[in-house]
Amino acid sequence: MSGETAQPTRPARTKSQRRLTPARMFAYRLAVYLGAFILEVLWRTSRLKLVGLERLEALLKEQGAVVPVFWHQHLLMAARFMCSNRIEGMKPGFMISPSVDGQAPTMLAELYGAHVVRGSGSYTGVRAVRGVYTAIVKEGISPTITPDGPRGPRFKMKPGAIFTAQISGKAVVPIAYAASPARLLSTWDKFVIPWPFARLRIAIGEPYFPPKRMSDEEMVAAQEELERRLHETFKIAERALAE
Repeated sequence: MSGETAQPTRPARTKSQRRLTPARMFAYRLAVYLGAFILEVLWRTSRLKLVGLERLEALLKEQGAVVPVFWHQHLLMAARFMCSNRIEGMKPGFMISPSVDGQAPTMLAELYGAHVVRGSGSYTGVRAVRGVYTAIVKEGISPTITPDGPRGPRFKMKPGAIFTAQISGKAVVPIAYAASPARLLSTWDKFVIPWPFARLRIAIGEPYFPPKRMSDEEMVAAQEELERRLHETFKIAERALAE
């Protein structure tokens, strides 16, 4: 993880009063290494094709960084894609919940060398905003955001990614994937896990450039537009899978 600002903080407790105890940290470490092993098996055995990669690389070359977004449902393989060496000019980063629930994902992201800013998918706090701005503008890091995470509602765009793009002057880039065979977990987000050796198609959608200033009504319209673009990006991945 690069940079000296926006170091991931370890919250003592959440609203549920859970504490980040040494025992919990030990359990998280075990889970992270096991999760990384499983993720590598799925990623390295997948039959991967990318759709629209040149669009993402052109934006990175032009802007230095972007604000990638994908639904929480697509977190597994889309996040691994962000940390791969398949994207020229990409310095991966993630905005992860500051709660105890975000500690294990933070550790996993750091294991892959990604920059982490602890913040939320809604309008972030001052410290998170400062960390995001520094990461993007000064260090060229592209902080990925799951705009409906970490608990939903599913497929509803929160304003955090748009706000991040506004303060940094970068584009919001929708990403989605489709896989077969794959399993949808019975969780709120219908989390997608491909089987080993699955066909995997990752699509990069149409970027969105938000204006610097927006009214509340314009922000709602921007959220709806990005929801549309994310759904369309998934359809692109689905069509590529069917070919």
